Amino acid sequence: MADAPAPGAPTEADWAAAVAAVRQLPADGRVLLICHVNPDGDALGSMLGFGLGLRRLGVHRLQATFPGPPEVPEPLGGLPGLELLVPASDAAAEPDLIICFDAASDSRLGELAGRLGGRGTTLVLDHHASNTGFGDVNLVDPAAAATSVVAEQLLDRLGVPVDAGIAECLYVALSTDTGSFRFDATTPAVHEMAARLLATGIRPGDISRRVFDSRPFGAVRLFGEVLGRARLEPEAAAGHGLVWTYATLDDLARHEQRPYVLEALIDPVRCTAEADVSCVVKQTAPDLWAVSLRSKGATDVSRVAVALGGGGHRLAAGFTGRGTVDEVVERIRTELTTVLANGGDRQG
Repeated sequence: MADAPAPGAPTEADWAAAVAAVRQLPADGRVLLICHVNPDGDALGSMLGFGLGLRRLGVHRLQATFPGPPEVPEPLGGLPGLELLVPASDAAAEPDLIICFDAASDSRLGELAGRLGGRGTTLVLDHHASNTGFGDVNLVDPAAAATSVVAEQLLDRLGVPVDAGIAECLYVALSTDTGSFRFDATTPAVHEMAARLLATGIRPGDISRRVFDSRPFGAVRLFGEVLGRARLEPEAAAGHGLVWTYATLDDLARHEQRPYVLEALIDPVRCTAEADVSCVVKQTAPDLWAVSLRSKGATDVSRVAVALGGGGHRLAAGFTGRGTVDEVVERIRTELTTVLANGGDRQG
């Protein structure tokens, strides 16, 4: 007898509906794959890996895309399946099937959210507990370490053998969302999945150097400057401590860097021993900021992010802030106080 799904995990009916949505495509059916704005390794890796799997099933009218400028972050520029990508403006207007990856809500799909609700079915693959269930079929597993876990499971149910190209995409997705297998979400099942992917012959050392250990010298200089303005507030977050810094568009221009380099900035910030909560505020427009939040375990930062219009996980979340950087950080301080006062900690 099969194990019952974990609370919030997809049911057998959900899996069956997802398999049917793919299997029942007409021979000339159009499929549109979409991941969230500013795609990270899990979003892009899951989408491209699954897209390559659909190709193995014989799906040829297939596009993959994401909102915003059609620029792939340089560390992900070697992923197999990049030929599937098209700019958002070129994406099919009325696909027979839309599959969304790693997006907790349709707002994360930007201008592509308008493709949903048409004649085609929308299938959502995700692992965010804050997912709003915006698809016709939702494969959302909050217990999964990455969306790639859900993608691999669906490929298996579709009978798609995982080759080296698919495996590399899913491995990048899995390793990025687990912090190179360092985060608490790294379970025995995660290592078992990694082992299956490695068995296809992909080279983890080469992948890790490309994805994690390579950045332009200008980015190194930029990191030094931005880390130099970091601020520690030991009394914040109900005494658990907050450390934060920010990066502006002028910083990027001065060092001639693309915005993607800032995604890795949270890692050296969150190493601060005196703070449970870490935050990086990244300017995307004159009064607009992309905010990354992390916790070492004492604070549920997803509740902070959701309250401020975003989402994510208990230990890693984010939202879009408006105003000045000081105004954005003040909202974070206030919300941390509210969340912790209402049981938003490890005892809550």
